[in-house]
Amino acid sequence: MALSEQEKMLLGLPHNPYDETLSSMRKRTKQLLFQLNYQLSPSQQEERLQLLQQLLGSYGKNLHINPPFFCDYGSHIDVGDNFFANCNCTILDNGKVTIGNNVMFAPNVSLYTVGHPLDPELRQQGFEHTKPIVIEDNVWIGGNSVILGGVTIGKNAVIGAGSVVTKDIPANSLAVGNPCRVLRQITEQDRLDYQQWLASAI
Repeated sequence: MALSEQEKMLLGLPHNPYDETLSSMRKRTKQLLFQLNYQLSPSQQEERLQLLQQLLGSYGKNLHINPPFFCDYGSHIDVGDNFFANCNCTILDNGKVTIGNNVMFAPNVSLYTVGHPLDPELRQQGFEHTKPIVIEDNVWIGGNSVILGGVTIGKNAVIGAGSVVTKDIPANSLAVGNPCRVLRQITEQDRLDYQQWLASAI
């Protein structure tokens, strides 16, 4: 039995994004995003949460995404507990996006799972392909960072502002830059230094 275009998309195979089913899914998502971003007042927190729950594939406790928020499908995004995304988060979730517990996004963080052919003639025909993104527990991603498809960011990692992440980042790493590179490991000394600073402020 032939694979559907959605199945091809989620498997990372070349596919036609203008397929009727995929187009219908994106239209639904656009309508929900329009309500979320432009029709709700800041005081309508419960209504905002309900729309996010309709958008996402799965979600944990204490979900918080500041509008405006943008995605292609929403249903291919799974987030854990205590997820926070600041304004202008963009997730092109043509491929699967998995986000762990206690993850924080600063403003203007973008995740791109979708790619196009390098050959211009094939690109004009509209073909796309995808690679998944995995962000493990306790990750903090700085503002204006871009995460490309195929990347896994390990638990407890911190990505500096303005980074373009093209390759996997190991757990417990401080990484920054374009392309993003590991500067050093995050250690117990980082905790001790901050606790000392905190004590001096009390």
